[in-house]
Amino acid sequence: DKLEAVRLTCQYGGCTQRYLTHDAFNGLWEATWRITQRTGGESHDRLKAYITHAQANDLAIGIAMTDGKGDRSKRPSEQVEPLSYVHVRERRADGIVIAGVKAIVTGGPYMHELLVLPCRRMRPEDRDFAVACAVPIDAPGITIVSRPPGRPGNAAAKFSAKFAQSVAAIHFDDVFVPWDRVFIDGETDEAHLMTTNYASHHRHSCIGARAGFGDLLIGAGAMMMDANGLELDRISHLKDKMVELIKITEGFYACGVAASTFGEEDAAGNFRPEQIYSNIGKLLLANQIYDMHRLAHEVSGGLIVGLPSPEEDHNPATAPMIESLLRGRPDVPYAHRANVARFIEDLTASETGGWYSVISLHGGGSPEAMKMEILRNYPVQDRKDLVQALLDRGALDLGKGPARDKQPGRCCTKGCAE
Repeated sequence: DKLEAVRLTCQYGGCTQRYLTHDAFNGLWEATWRITQRTGGESHDRLKAYITHAQANDLAIGIAMTDGKGDRSKRPSEQVEPLSYVHVRERRADGIVIAGVKAIVTGGPYMHELLVLPCRRMRPEDRDFAVACAVPIDAPGITIVSRPPGRPGNAAAKFSAKFAQSVAAIHFDDVFVPWDRVFIDGETDEAHLMTTNYASHHRHSCIGARAGFGDLLIGAGAMMMDANGLELDRISHLKDKMVELIKITEGFYACGVAASTFGEEDAAGNFRPEQIYSNIGKLLLANQIYDMHRLAHEVSGGLIVGLPSPEEDHNPATAPMIESLLRGRPDVPYAHRANVARFIEDLTASETGGWYSVISLHGGGSPEAMKMEILRNYPVQDRKDLVQALLDRGALDLGKGPARDKQPGRCCTKGCAE
């Protein structure tokens, strides 16, 4: 199951980028199929050929989806600076020319290729911005601006010095794309279908990713309590906090399991996770990531940000004192306690910790976007009909009174007075 695979890989790598490609291919599958069904064109065959190419060559593909967006109050076609959104600048016999900026490309600097996708619903007047295509990372006209992933070279960064992720802004300066790498070109309805399908797949993946992150906090928090000389089963307030951390992690993960279990086949014959549970699970983790950090801090204590720097561990003038006086449980070496404390600091109270908070909140779309999808897909009318049916047959009257709801048109034309 994809959900389990993502959780497992993120236990060891933090946020392992490549599942985004899976989500993008699945988001494009039905959209390109519908384009081909409607137009008789080659869109779907191009996508299938590209997926085969990517798998055969084990390509790492970055998802270039989030545009710069410019003035958020204006649509793409209304921007004063049109390059704030990637769009088709020219259509030629041999392909298209695209220009603009993608502001947040996960893993951008170390990808083989980029999969350029629209990031929002496009109206007919925005058709030039409704483009999906594949571009080699070294294509002429591409400029990547980024920063180092994590905290490389920092001895206190017990996780992110080795396992981290870079995010890039990428400028497309009249980049040529041949037609066999163009999957959507101006088909605004199918482009919108692609964005919503991608969102469901990716939010489902995010659930697994952040569950893996929760596993790290649970394990490190329990180890820190051990190093501090505290027994989890005997300290009630620590037990409560650990159970809360477990409940949060497994609670949103359960939504992912439900989304997998109740997944459905789309019109193109592809599997899609159930949209309501995917969005609820992602919304839960987005809102509760800060609680996860807080609970890890509460069970671990303030030492996670109060330790001397790692350099002092090797300072002959201070190391013996630190080793002796900052030890917790007598049989647990100071070095172990310090390593666990710095591990928790790295994941929750450092620049990396802040990064994990923000990607958990906004990755895959903002919480408001998830709320919109939940309400759009949830069968509210069915729930209304359920209650009305109970009223109509008197099931809510506990055996008393008339068996019909007294609304005009329900039991009679005017409605009953009694």
